[in-house]
Amino acid sequence: MNWELPAPFVIDIEVTAEDIDGLGHANNAVYVSWLERCAWRHSQFLGLDLVEYRRLDRAMAVVRHEIDYLASAYEGQQLQMGTWIVESDQRLKMDRRFQLVRPEDGLTLLRAKTTFVCIELSSGRPKRMPVEFVDGYGKALTQPYPLEL
Repeated sequence: MNWELPAPFVIDIEVTAEDIDGLGHANNAVYVSWLERCAWRHSQFLGLDLVEYRRLDRAMAVVRHEIDYLASAYEGQQLQMGTWIVESDQRLKMDRRFQLVRPEDGLTLLRAKTTFVCIELSSGRPKRMPVEFVDGYGKALTQPYPLEL
């Protein structure tokens, strides 16, 4: 697979009839739900699930999505979504990148970046990341490919 960064966390996605809109392709909002699904599964893989969020009274909340829709997805297609944590200030903010690929031809259908802010669940206010977030998300922090000289 032609991933844009090394070692993505990858989930498989099947485009279902419920994903299709009146124009005959997967609806834009469905792509956003796939981003969320991929981010959650990666967080769970890192040991940061809802139980841990509640125990710590913290969560990573979306504050911004940047999405480039490059090609359409159609019912029955098998896709793969990769994600990387590409930036973290290890205090409040963290950025994830995503790439949605159709394996049958290697075409990238979507590129996205999501910015998260750590919040205190009990108040909904921004709050510093606990050490468990710094360590858990930090171990997944991806470095971009080195620049060629």
